[in-house]
Amino acid sequence: MKTRHKALSVHLLTATGAVLSMLAMLAAVEGEWSLMFLWLVVALVVDGIDGPLARRYDVKINSPTYDGVLMDLIIDYLTYVFIPAYALFKSGLLSGWTGWFAIIVIVYGSVIYFADTRMKTRDNSFSGFPGCWNMVVLVLFATDPHWTVILTIVVALTVAMFLPIKFIHPVRTERWRAISLPVSILWCVFAARAAWVDFHPDSWANWGLVVTSLWLMLAGAAQQLLPERA
Repeated sequence: MKTRHKALSVHLLTATGAVLSMLAMLAAVEGEWSLMFLWLVVALVVDGIDGPLARRYDVKINSPTYDGVLMDLIIDYLTYVFIPAYALFKSGLLSGWTGWFAIIVIVYGSVIYFADTRMKTRDNSFSGFPGCWNMVVLVLFATDPHWTVILTIVVALTVAMFLPIKFIHPVRTERWRAISLPVSILWCVFAARAAWVDFHPDSWANWGLVVTSLWLMLAGAAQQLLPERA
């Protein structure tokens, strides 16, 4: 297959995220939260694969007709933000004014963050929490904390989107990638398992989700506190 055909295939792979987001939304409307998250995990895996492939086949040069970055952002907003926010609101984890508050700050803050041209750092990490609400909400479903804890997390992460706190990209951030990449793969395994057993409170996957999530959330800040030696 010629390089330009391979580059086009990467765009087509990215576009499958739109189908996955629709399948997740249909499941969410029916209140089938486990199925919704399974589709979102698949979408997350696709999102993790298409980036390296896009760089390998240099899609900007070999398939410039389609803007892969724009396509990725549209799909990411659906799968990372919009659908998880809907699930948080409709599932009953947050009720009354807390649910309304959460979905408004999540979707409003995230769309501003996604349009921020300063969101990437020099080492290909993120400046501020990168709006990965799909991961956050899945962990909340698995652990089912008190509503005050959920609301505190939502507020803290929304504020963190606009603070100069570093969050790693598991694939593109080179520092500690030997740890971060396997941890992110394990997170997907734990997430799929938790959703598969309908977020059973005794599932071993719940603890795995908590541990791997802590690494993915805090590794970037740790790198800021422990600068690399020259």
